[in-house]
Amino acid sequence: MTQTFEAWITPLMIGGLMLFMCFIIWDLARQSKAGRFGTLMLFVVLGAGMLGYVLKVVITWWLERGAF
Repeated sequence: MTQTFEAWITPLMIGGLMLFMCFIIWDLARQSKAGRFGTLMLFVVLGAGMLGYVLKVVITWWLERGAF
């Protein structure tokens, strides 16, 4: 039961955390009056860590599935 709950809730909570981090980046851009280009750069640079995590999860799933 606990393993099922953890397997179900972990991706959900990480997804929620990523959405919250996107909100924080957007709020940071708005408060600093970054403009369109500055906002884009904030999302690219600060969002790269989130993208790296998502790619790690996808690559791990792909390798465990036996794609190679």
